[in-house]
Amino acid sequence: MMKSIVNNWIRQAESDLNSAKYNLDGNKLDVASYLCQQTAENSLKALYLYKNDKLWKTHDLVKLAEFVKAPKEIVELCNELNPIYIEDRYPDFSDEIPAKKFEEDDVKDFYKKAKLIIKWIKKQLK
Repeated sequence: MMKSIVNNWIRQAESDLNSAKYNLDGNKLDVASYLCQQTAENSLKALYLYKNDKLWKTHDLVKLAEFVKAPKEIVELCNELNPIYIEDRYPDFSDEIPAKKFEEDDVKDFYKKAKLIIKWIKKQLK
């Protein structure tokens, strides 16, 4: 049972990454940014669930990465993606609405980071 739930989390993370690319290509940069953060979050939750037999409901990528004992490089990537959850969800976070906040080069960088995180996590799940 637990293996199938872990698998669902990682499959959702893969779907999030594919959707991030689709939205990046379609110039929906706020959506792509959010989905990059979700790729990291959902894949980290898969690994946390795999290691602990329970789900931890948090959006803090750094804490999740630390709890699954991710290497420093992965924790740093998570730290860079971590603010997206709030920046992209709440229009009152800054003077600019999320739909206008993100630059294409930044989102391409978010995508690369999310891809590295999920790649590392999938290796841990084997």
